[in-house]
Amino acid sequence: MTLNELKLNETKCIANINCNPEIQKRFIVLGFIKGSKITPVLTSPSGNIRAYFIKDTLIAIRDCDAINIILL
Repeated sequence: MTLNELKLNETKCIANINCNPEIQKRFIVLGFIKGSKITPVLTSPSGNIRAYFIKDTLIAIRDCDAINIILL
């Protein structure tokens, strides 16, 4: 399952990030590491951006980037 497929208010753990090294590094700096719990809590009106709660922080991510984050 990928992050963009996760339903609102459902929590899963990150298993892997499959993207280019530059974007992967940015995700890791934000706390997107293996085993981190993540929960989608808001969706934009257009539906292509969602806000995720991870490590006591709310972060907005586009679906085109969220598709690269694999969950357990």
